[in-house]
Amino acid sequence: MSLTELVAERATLSYDGRAVVRGASLRLRRGRVTALIGPNGSGKSTLLRALAGLHRPDSGTVAVVRDGRREPIARRRPRELARDLTLLSQQRPTPLGATVADVVGYGRFPHRHRWTGRDRQGAAAIAAALALTGLEGLAGSLVDRLSGGQLQRVWLASCVAQQTPVLLLDEPANHLDLRYQRALLALVRELAEAHRVAVGIVLHDLNHASAVADEVALLVDGEITAYGAADDVLRPDVLSAAYEVGIDLLDDGHGRRRLCALGSLRAPTSAALAG
Repeated sequence: MSLTELVAERATLSYDGRAVVRGASLRLRRGRVTALIGPNGSGKSTLLRALAGLHRPDSGTVAVVRDGRREPIARRRPRELARDLTLLSQQRPTPLGATVADVVGYGRFPHRHRWTGRDRQGAAAIAAALALTGLEGLAGSLVDRLSGGQLQRVWLASCVAQQTPVLLLDEPANHLDLRYQRALLALVRELAEAHRVAVGIVLHDLNHASAVADEVALLVDGEITAYGAADDVLRPDVLSAAYEVGIDLLDDGHGRRRLCALGSLRAPTSAALAG
């Protein structure tokens, strides 16, 4: 049976007894990109971790859907779950003495034979992941000598090499320059459209969300306040209320429109801060 969706239903998530996400429901569908956006501290990364099975809900469920049948991910063994989904988190260690190809190969662990370590498709999957992320020329380089942006691409390649039907990305554009930000967004779209991957991605840049997402979930203070087609959520009125700053669609003079925050960039006065 093939996995078609990853769903959260009325999930409430807490830290130290304090709810940080309340009653969240959303669907990640294969072939589609869902962006999670919202102000800092709104619960985006926590919800993504719950979708990855790393944060158990206090109430509600997170489940994979196979041919219409739901399987709560809490009931799946780690190795089985790792064949279904992978998460690129914000914080990952830097392995000492490992090459780029070694680290990308880490993504193949759920596919290796338990006793022999054999992985017939491993070499091809690693090569494809290196090519997709533009890392072929660095395959033999030690990862502890890479820049932050290069290391981010290595961990992304490891997730791609895992070849899961669901890919979860937590602010993957961090540390990337403009060239690789664009390449990342293009890769996300390619994975969804050409490989039918269900992508859930946390983004702070609203224009990145506009460029890459089919659906958007907007979180404010731990609740999904808007969820649906990207064009329906990424509206100036909806975003201005969520971020508490004026946001508008502005023409850049080349026929493209971008979401921009309005108002002065001058620092607020001490009186304004006090008030």
